[in-house]
Amino acid sequence: MSFDKFDKMDKKSKGSNAERELIHMFWDTGEWGAVRAAGSGSVPLPCPDIVAGNRLRTLAIECKASGELRKYIKKKQIEELRQFSLLFGAEPWLGIRFDSEKWLFLGLDDLKETPLGYSVSLEMAKSKGLLFEQLIS
Repeated sequence: MSFDKFDKMDKKSKGSNAERELIHMFWDTGEWGAVRAAGSGSVPLPCPDIVAGNRLRTLAIECKASGELRKYIKKKQIEELRQFSLLFGAEPWLGIRFDSEKWLFLGLDDLKETPLGYSVSLEMAKSKGLLFEQLIS
């Protein structure tokens, strides 16, 4: 197996572990439920990574984890998150967890557009993003 395949597996497992961590955070509140969307990113239909909700709100979350100081997101992922959220009646959010940092959540209008998609820096996420506790309050 090539190093590229190992690198892709490591990134995929890092993302999956981050998603599981976030699912537990929602359930641990005692007021929110959450599920990982099966097939997210592997089916040709709009599908967020996580759908979470309580009696008052439903959140559709595209999750990213990064060991770098900037994360790039494909335009298609954000467009599909918007589309899903509109049809589902959910609030669209980008959840990002930089290494050694807490989860931060950004509205889609806060993302910086690039020629190929969007980017989020740690600095920008800290200044514009919400902490988990702020997101669910």
